[in-house]
Amino acid sequence: MAHKMTKDEWQRFLSEGTRTGKLATVRDDGGPHIAPVWFLMDGDELVFNTGEETVKGRNLARDGRMALCVDDDRPPFSFVVVHGTAEISSDLAEVRHWAARIAARYMGEERAEEYGARNGVPGELVVRVRIDKVIALAAVAD
Repeated sequence: MAHKMTKDEWQRFLSEGTRTGKLATVRDDGGPHIAPVWFLMDGDELVFNTGEETVKGRNLARDGRMALCVDDDRPPFSFVVVHGTAEISSDLAEVRHWAARIAARYMGEERAEEYGARNGVPGELVVRVRIDKVIALAAVAD
């Protein structure tokens, strides 16, 4: 039977494995933009990197509102949708730190520093999301 996830359940769901998030931001004309992102949970906040000149980077600099959907596409299917407000930093030490930590999740600890060096450069950003609302359902097909 489908059920709403508790906070512990959805935070664990977001932290498991290498699921990518589908990030929705607001374009300057009010339309939606969506892009996949690698991310981590840091306590009660969500963290990811992007370039300042990407569509998502420009959108978030102008309007910090965002939503992120993460799903498990295997039966019985589950998903988490996070709504929040992004805060952006271009501090290179912070960008490099988070780029390496995120890479460790998705590419393995042995490649973390390589990705941290590649993505921790001028023009890259670290985005920290204050979560305002969560919709999280587990076992949707049960």
